Amino acid sequence: MKIKSNYIQAKFKKETNPKVGLIALSTDLTIEKDFYSICQKLPLNVFVNRIHNENPLTKENLSKMYDQIKTVTEKILPNEKINTVAYGCTSGTIAIGEERVKEKIQLAKPNCYVTTPITSAIKAFEKMNVKKIAVFTPYPESVNKTIYEYLDKKNINVISFSTFNLDLDLDIARVDPRYLFETLINLNLNEAEGLFISCTALPALEIIDKVEKKINKPVFSSNQTLIWDSIRSVGYKSSIEGYGSLLRN
Repeated sequence: MKIKSNYIQAKFKKETNPKVGLIALSTDLTIEKDFYSICQKLPLNVFVNRIHNENPLTKENLSKMYDQIKTVTEKILPNEKINTVAYGCTSGTIAIGEERVKEKIQLAKPNCYVTTPITSAIKAFEKMNVKKIAVFTPYPESVNKTIYEYLDKKNINVISFSTFNLDLDLDIARVDPRYLFETLINLNLNEAEGLFISCTALPALEIIDKVEKKINKPVFSSNQTLIWDSIRSVGYKSSIEGYGSLLRN
């Protein structure tokens, strides 16, 4: 029996939501969950690809991602326009350089807006008029040195610097948020105008509001500022509750 096919012309809906591409580390257990916890109900779409990252955390290993950035970006909706691409690694951005990260991403997605955790954090400090920052990271000392030096070059006044001294992303992601909360609220923050929690793998987003209420100062995290800059860059300006004062502005 022969089957005769009837060809029907398909109708396509008009795309309205802007597209955000996220480059997540292959070792990061936290960043995607944080993006979706905020973005899933917003009028935008998030598309993720992962970039190979080697442990332990060292400047040398972080720098190895540079050669992969263009290819990884190209594979986020190949040949499609992306409005914004977020590179999801704070220490990796500093190891490679903000401008070099941006250049590689825009080779793959010309004219897209590019943000990184450190780019967005500095932008967030300016937005909230915070000039004196206490910094908390999970990193080992060698990586902390690069963070401190970078912020200093950007004329950010780092009042204090504390760390868990961990060098594996898996360990960083497994830090108990309740323990992290207790650690943060017991830091000496008297002279600081705000607190920055560095690292996209650290489960900080869910406790930011609680920490802010306890210390009565703005709290910023790598994922929070990265999400804030990403969604504002594609035109979403409304206040978002539950993740700190930055996202309410």
